[in-house]
Amino acid sequence: MRPALYAHRSLRPRLHRCGGQALTEFVVIALALVPLFLLMPMVAKYQSVTHATEMASRYVAFEAIANNDGMSSYKPPEQLAQEVRRRFYSNSDAPIKTNDEAGDFKANQNLFWVDAQGDALIKNFTDVTVSFGSSHGANHADGKSAADDGKPFNVPSPVQVGEQLGLKTGMYTANVSVKLANLQDIGPSFASTYEEFKNLNLTVSRHTSVVTDTWTARDAMQVESRIDNTLLFPGKLMRPLNPVLKATNMVVELPDIKPPNMAKLELWRDQVPADRLR
Repeated sequence: MRPALYAHRSLRPRLHRCGGQALTEFVVIALALVPLFLLMPMVAKYQSVTHATEMASRYVAFEAIANNDGMSSYKPPEQLAQEVRRRFYSNSDAPIKTNDEAGDFKANQNLFWVDAQGDALIKNFTDVTVSFGSSHGANHADGKSAADDGKPFNVPSPVQVGEQLGLKTGMYTANVSVKLANLQDIGPSFASTYEEFKNLNLTVSRHTSVVTDTWTARDAMQVESRIDNTLLFPGKLMRPLNPVLKATNMVVELPDIKPPNMAKLELWRDQVPADRLR
């Protein structure tokens, strides 16, 4: 029994040394992880601002699809910037109203987007900007970029379908950017954690590109207006025959049978039941 007891006693110093090593490793790792844990709320806020910026760029881009029958029908860039600031960067319960402008005061600010001292990350709503195209121009025309949309249609033939459909500009790109305020110290205990954020000068930017022009349309009427061309739709020449066909049908067929309507594009419109429109 004595040799076994001696061996058991000889292990105790080793166990004490292992326990001290584990504590040292934990302290070293904690020095790296604790600042990260302290920064997680700020990282979440930055991610929230980034998501809002992405949604705002989609809003501007899809506004172009809704008004794609000409540059004159696009919303002015100043109006789009005003709507983006109010609807995506102000308080989360902001109503959607025309000409509603966000003000630089607490009631219009997103209370989640604040630093540890309660100061807004977006100091002024004018720090949210809207631009267009890869050059970040100030006008809608800057968002247009050339593409090869017409090539599949413009095969060697007398009828240049791509030219008739106006497939010339291709892509439309909208950009939204927001400049965020640098963080300040929150006290001696955590000042070193936020030290690098004093000079971060972070700007979050996102862009969305969509295909506009004749690839998209507001409604069936706009689709008809684009293809209602004799070169694109030769059947248009048969429309004058409809009165003759109707008269012939009244003589030859039963009166309750409707004659065919030749070359009427409106027959292909999607009809929404009246009870679904209320």
